[in-house]
Amino acid sequence: MQAVPPGQEKPVPGLDPVAARRWRERRRSESPWLHEEIGARMAERLGWIKQAPAQWLDWAPLNGGLQAHRLVAERYPEARVELLGPGAAAAADSLRRLSPRGWNPLKWLASGPALHDESAATAGAAGLLWANMALHQEPLPRALLSRWLDRLAVNGFLMFSCLGPDSLRELRAVYAAQGWPAPCHDFTDMHDWGDMLIEVGFAEPVMDMERITLAYPDARRLLRDLRDWGRNLNQARFAGLRGRGWAQAQERALEAGLPRNEQGQLLLSFEVNYGHAVKPTPRVRLESTSQVSVDQMRAMLRQPRA
Repeated sequence: MQAVPPGQEKPVPGLDPVAARRWRERRRSESPWLHEEIGARMAERLGWIKQAPAQWLDWAPLNGGLQAHRLVAERYPEARVELLGPGAAAAADSLRRLSPRGWNPLKWLASGPALHDESAATAGAAGLLWANMALHQEPLPRALLSRWLDRLAVNGFLMFSCLGPDSLRELRAVYAAQGWPAPCHDFTDMHDWGDMLIEVGFAEPVMDMERITLAYPDARRLLRDLRDWGRNLNQARFAGLRGRGWAQAQERALEAGLPRNEQGQLLLSFEVNYGHAVKPTPRVRLESTSQVSVDQMRAMLRQPRA
């Protein structure tokens, strides 16, 4: 993969930016249960990290999972937290409302409300940026990774998860057999995520992957979950709304075409990619004339000399 100069990134091929924005801005009252499960698995990976951040950021926490947010908050009880990205304001309200007695997930923000505006968040201050199940629905992922890098302090780290290209392979096969447009856009490979992390300035990227297979009693229940987790952002999807007859044909096709386990349940698999990377000490390229921001210079001066 070739590096893309800043400001020249093209949207992910096949992903509809307008549909993606509308989905991110959609109001919701609770987190998707699959995202909560993936967030819990990602939280277990924090056990590999020795450093404890004094401040951490949760990106799009309502989509990423309120219970997953709680797991991170309990691991770093003394750390300050800021909620950023789509759904941050709703997540702050939900966290306050759902908090059990004696546990306030926003107690470190007692002096003021949680920050919802990304422009108001302190740049270069966070020791951790947590982003669960967001990147695979982002049309300009390099730009978003760059924004995340700017929010981290030197030696701060990013933890994220997203869907990989092998997700929904059974569903894709059914749609292809019916001659229908694909049910989703193509997801990015985890090795490409590693390349992008380095391109935007992260260091020591570590990617790993696992597959999760879900079993359903019928196609209607399966489709209900899929609608809760996301939308078909493929630019080649059906134009306009489909009728009741097509919805019935869709259910019949899934019942007949999806694989089943020994109990007769329909199977659908997901490839989940997990990523970790560190913000390194900034370095200035040696040229006849070099430019460095004040923040970068301060960060370099704080580092001990070799």
